[in-house]
Amino acid sequence: MKKQNIDWDALGFGVYPTRSMWKSTCPIDGDWTSGGLIPYGNIEISPAAGVLNYGQGVFEGMKAYHSAKNRIVLFRPDRNGKRIASSSKRLCMPELQTDYFVNAVEKVVNDNMDFIPPYGKGGLYIRPIVWGTAPILGVAPSSEYTFMIYTAPVGSYFKGNIKPLNLIASEFYHRAAPKGIGNVKAIGNYSASLRPVIEAKAQGFDEVLYLKADDERLVEEVGSANIFMRKGNQLVTPKLSGSILPGVTRQSIIQLAQDQLGLNVEEGDLLLKDIFSADEVFCTGTAVVVTPVGQVTFQGETHTINDGNMGDAATELRKTLLGIQQEEIEDPYGWVHKVNIL
Repeated sequence: MKKQNIDWDALGFGVYPTRSMWKSTCPIDGDWTSGGLIPYGNIEISPAAGVLNYGQGVFEGMKAYHSAKNRIVLFRPDRNGKRIASSSKRLCMPELQTDYFVNAVEKVVNDNMDFIPPYGKGGLYIRPIVWGTAPILGVAPSSEYTFMIYTAPVGSYFKGNIKPLNLIASEFYHRAAPKGIGNVKAIGNYSASLRPVIEAKAQGFDEVLYLKADDERLVEEVGSANIFMRKGNQLVTPKLSGSILPGVTRQSIIQLAQDQLGLNVEEGDLLLKDIFSADEVFCTGTAVVVTPVGQVTFQGETHTINDGNMGDAATELRKTLLGIQQEEIEDPYGWVHKVNIL
C-alpha cells in the first residue's frame, strides 16, 4: 500500500497530525451508538466543561502495525475496550461497548492507513479518549460525554540499543492513594506524575519508581509502566490491589513468562529491598514494551541490577512479544487482531 512521504527512520514518539479522527457524543444516561470520522484538527469545547474543571476524563494507548505478513494488525484491542469501559464507569461516564470501541478504532486506522510506518519502522499510535464535555459549575458528573480517537505515526521509543533505565525510588511522592483511581487510566493520574519526573530527570534519572502509599516497603509502579522482578525461576509483579493499572502488556508478559519461559509468576507484594538484589528487573507498557531497569537509587544509595544490563528473561520476553505483535512468529493466543481494509 502507498505510504505518506515521511522519513520513517527519523520518527520519534510524539504528536504527528494525520488525516482524520473519530468523534461521538453521548448523554449521561444514554448509549454510545452514533459517531463517525471528522477531519483531524482542533476542537471547540466550553471553558466550563467537566473535563477541564474537574478532570472527568479517561484514555487508552494502543498501536496498529504493518506486520511481517503484509497486514495491518492491532494487539488485543478488546482488552483496551474493556479497560476504557471500566475506567469510564469509575468516573461516572457512560461505558463503551467493546464491539463499538473496536469498530471505531478500525475505522480510524483504515482512514489513516497510509500513516502507518512500514514493517519494522514503528507503529501508528492510537489514542482513544472519553471526556465529560458539557458545561457544569458544581462538582458533579457532566450531562454529556465525547469519545474521540486520534492517531500519530511513531517510531521506536528507543533509538539504537535499548538503554536500561536509571530509576529513583521516591520518598516524597506517591502515584496513587489506596481506594482511589490508580487502577484506571484517569487523566488526573498522569498530571500528578509530572512534577516527580521533572525533578527526577533534573537529578539525572530516567523515571520514578513509586512506592505503595500505605506501605512504603512495597513497590507499586514505574511512572506509566508496570514493573517485574526476577530472582531465579520466580517472577514477581505487584498485585492488582486497586491502585495499580492493569496493563495489557503486563497481562501478556505474565502469560508469556509462564508458557514460553516456564517461570513461576507471582502477582503479590514486591518489596523494594528485594529489587536491590534481583537477578533482573524490567518495566512493561505499550510504549516501552519490555524495558530493563539497570539502577535503582533510594535514600542516596544506588543499587545496580544485573551489572546494569538487560537480563535473559526481559530479552526473550521482549523478542517474543514483538514477534507476536508484528506477526513474525506464531500467535498461539489469538492476540493479534487483523484490521479489515474497507
